[in-house]
Amino acid sequence: MNFCSHCGAPVRLGIPPGEHLPRHLCDACGTIHYENPKLVVGCIAEWQQQILLCRRAIEPRLGLWTLPAGFMENAETTAQAALRETLEEANARVEIDALFTLLNVPHINQVHLFFRARLLDLDYGPGMESLEVALFREEEIPWEEVAFASVRETMQRYFADRRAGKYDFHIGDIHPPADQLAAFRRADHKPNFVA
Repeated sequence: MNFCSHCGAPVRLGIPPGEHLPRHLCDACGTIHYENPKLVVGCIAEWQQQILLCRRAIEPRLGLWTLPAGFMENAETTAQAALRETLEEANARVEIDALFTLLNVPHINQVHLFFRARLLDLDYGPGMESLEVALFREEEIPWEEVAFASVRETMQRYFADRRAGKYDFHIGDIHPPADQLAAFRRADHKPNFVA
């Protein structure tokens, strides 16, 4: 950040009084600019033992499969974000059930939340950010073409819970491979990690 979004004056990096982390500070108007993790919210939409996946039409991970999900917007709840993202990416209407996974992705400053959901009908299709949308049984999942580690982790836990006959709430962390993490620590900027 170079300029204050409140008054337009240049900002500097510093530690505000009473805090311990560096923030962008505006000496002109006194605004402290906080940068916090982004929430990525989506759902596991199920229809008769199948789950809905979208093939990405955008980067990152263009052409790979993912659960319908995206960044939460201001003034919406996490459940509303999951509903909206599913409608935007898959033109699918779902009924949201319980929160299923909360996965911290600290190396890219994100938290990924996935709800269990029930697909309401088979009237779905690719949205602007999807090349195609399809239902998959567990044995049909293209595991080698799954776009993000958080999606893979969520689906693995989902199928394991389904086999066990009981769905739990799962919290975990997603970390990059060691070679990417070492590059991240050496760099002044973040490499293009995939969560």
